Amino acid sequence: MDALDTLNAHALPFARHMGVSYVSASADKVAARMTVTADLCTLGHSVHGGALMALADTVGAAATFLNLPRGATTTTIESKTNFLAGAPEGSVVVAETTPVHRGCRTQVWQTRITTEDGKLLALVMQTQMVLEAKA
Repeated sequence: MDALDTLNAHALPFARHMGVSYVSASADKVAARMTVTADLCTLGHSVHGGALMALADTVGAAATFLNLPRGATTTTIESKTNFLAGAPEGSVVVAETTPVHRGCRTQVWQTRITTEDGKLLALVMQTQMVLEAKA
């Protein structure tokens, strides 16, 4: 099973609820798309910052998952988001995450969230803790 099939086979329920779909996946980069629906917007019909953060958290966790030792799991322990622009209801946003650090105990991922035409909406740095499997 390749990385994209693996992520789709282990889709997170909340990500599925938000309409997140993975478009590419490898140990070095994960990308996903999400349509900005009314449920993901502020009163001004613009994507809510929390929806962008959840999208980034999803791709960062997915990328970590692809890099875990057998039997380990992960959890987010820190996330920092810089919001740079909004996206209107009905638009599609794209998140791409790449590794900054892949250690034994933590992994750090940088996620760029853009519009489909490449306008930068948010930049996220996220730290994932590697949780060893219980014997």
